[in-house]
Amino acid sequence: MANLFFVPQNIITGENALQMSLEHLKDFGKKALIVTDNMMIKLGNVKKLTDALDSISVLYTIYPGINSEPNHTMIDEGVEVYKKEGCDFLIGIGGGSPLDSMKAIGAVVANGGSITEYMGKKIDNDLPPTCAIPTTAGTGSEATKVSIINNTITNVKMLLNDPKLMARIAVIDPVFTMTAPPEVTAATGVDALTHAIEAYTSRKAFSMSDIFAKSAIKRIFENLYEVYTNGSNFDARKEMANAALEGGIAFSNASVTIVHGMSRPIGALFHVPHGLSNAMLLNVCLEFLKPGAVDRLNELAMIIGVHNQGMTTEEGADAFVKATTDLLKKLNIKTPQEFGIDKDEFFKQIPKMAEDALISGSPQNTRRIPSKDEIMTLYKKLWE
Repeated sequence: MANLFFVPQNIITGENALQMSLEHLKDFGKKALIVTDNMMIKLGNVKKLTDALDSISVLYTIYPGINSEPNHTMIDEGVEVYKKEGCDFLIGIGGGSPLDSMKAIGAVVANGGSITEYMGKKIDNDLPPTCAIPTTAGTGSEATKVSIINNTITNVKMLLNDPKLMARIAVIDPVFTMTAPPEVTAATGVDALTHAIEAYTSRKAFSMSDIFAKSAIKRIFENLYEVYTNGSNFDARKEMANAALEGGIAFSNASVTIVHGMSRPIGALFHVPHGLSNAMLLNVCLEFLKPGAVDRLNELAMIIGVHNQGMTTEEGADAFVKATTDLLKKLNIKTPQEFGIDKDEFFKQIPKMAEDALISGSPQNTRRIPSKDEIMTLYKKLWE
């Protein structure tokens, strides 16, 4: 079967990647809308970008309104700022929220209407030129044709998926990830790991997506705990930035599965950051999908070095699941209770969350397709 493989038009990685990107950005337009959050301004990451734009005489307006998981009102406001300020291209800088928002704003600028109308729809018109600069090693949004925006009217995280959402240029400069604190480093790192594992175990996986997924998983197991405990390790940060990019490329082409399907409703209803909600679910979902993906999980055990001589395929799969569980424990990933979610309210919302998970389509990509009842049971296991 033939497969179409998507990547950004240009990817610039490594130290001083921002500087190298300027020769491209100067041709994007006259004035950029910089989509970001207040923390990126406070940490000085936005100033690094604006200083670089000043050096090539490119004008800009800063829109710092993405200060939580992005929702449709933030996108609407960003569109208005873009039009009012006479911008003609976009730069997203930050974690996955600003990058997803940058793409969503561009989609509405080019196609009109409200972002609430875009879920499941084809995007007809090309976006203005877009540049994605990640400051966390996690979401991979810099390399995906996906944007996730919360519709606060329906309490549904809308999945937008269209090739036109792919950034024209992705700038992966590890210097920007050095400011991520340990808790964010852990959650976003597990987000990247989830992307890669789901891409590799997806029913839509193929040879090209497998290459990126396996490489990302290996890098993450070798470097995530190091950057969590020693955030100043530049080489490890660089490896994690590359892993997040690879994970993004992998899942953008092979899709995600049960973890993301179940994660989005938790984020929409309980305002859990996307990476953390994925991390909360990864262990229980791996145990569930294992019977349908034993061979693939066994291969991953070999890749990360936990497959011992003489192991059966089943034992190898178990070894990978255990290694993942052990890593999550070392990273001190919060449980729903530790995050502050009320258990009674969570259980009350389980039927809606299970339904919304299935409506997203992601669980159906799992090699063991879950029923609504099975998804409800997995949500309950988060409290055991």
